[in-house]
Amino acid sequence: MTTKLEKVLYTAHAHTTGGRDGAAKTDDGRLDIKLSSPGTSGTGTNPEQLFAAGYSACFLGAMKAVSGKEGVRVPPETTVTATIGFGPRSEGGYGVTADLHIDMPGVDKADAERLVAAAHAVCPYSNATRGNLDVGLSVA
Repeated sequence: MTTKLEKVLYTAHAHTTGGRDGAAKTDDGRLDIKLSSPGTSGTGTNPEQLFAAGYSACFLGAMKAVSGKEGVRVPPETTVTATIGFGPRSEGGYGVTADLHIDMPGVDKADAERLVAAAHAVCPYSNATRGNLDVGLSVA
C-alpha cells in the first residue's frame, strides 16, 4: 500500500556516500556526520541510531499534537526512548524492530496510555512502519 499525501509540508534531503561506513549530510548543512557499522570501532553513528532519534522525536511531537484533543497535558520532562534492533529476518533479508518507552512524570498511567495510543495512530513514523514491523509501546 502506498501513501498519497494531500499536501507535502516539508521535504528533507540527505546525501550519503560509502553506505554504513561513509558519511551523510543534508542539503542545508545542519547535519554532517560520519557513519560506522553497528558494533565496530568506528567513530560515526549508524542508521539505526538515526532512526531511533528520529522516531522518538517524531513520536513525542505526535503526543504533543494530540494532547489537547485527548485532554492530557504533556509535561516538559516527558521522554520517549526508542530502541531499534537490526538483524536477519527468518524469511530472508534484514529487518528492524522498534520499541518506544514513554515516561510522563506526574501523569496518570491510564491517561498516558490513552495519549500514547492516540499519538501512535497519527505519528508519521508509526504510520510509515505500520504493517512492516511491530512497534512495541510501553509507558512508565
